[in-house]
Amino acid sequence: MNSTFNSRPNMSEQEILSDLLSSEKQLVKEYASDISESSCANLRGLLANNLVECSADQLAIFEQMNQRGFYKTKQAPQSDITTAKQDMDTLRQQTGF
Repeated sequence: MNSTFNSRPNMSEQEILSDLLSSEKQLVKEYASDISESSCANLRGLLANNLVECSADQLAIFEQMNQRGFYKTKQAPQSDITTAKQDMDTLRQQTGF
């Protein structure tokens, strides 16, 4: 294990990864909020880049947790996927996005 895990002997690997995942999720929310509140193009670009990087970090942590069995997911039934796609199509038609 690397020094990050060794520097926190009272926390398990699962606890550390869970804490990191929670932090990254919160950062993603904060960056998204800050982007929507910024009127400066340069700042918006910087925040958007940070959001993308943070999202990638969040995914990497999630994948590590999933591989270790710390964050198990289940496959959604095909009917749920189809319904979600239909709902998004309806929303796109209603909003024009």
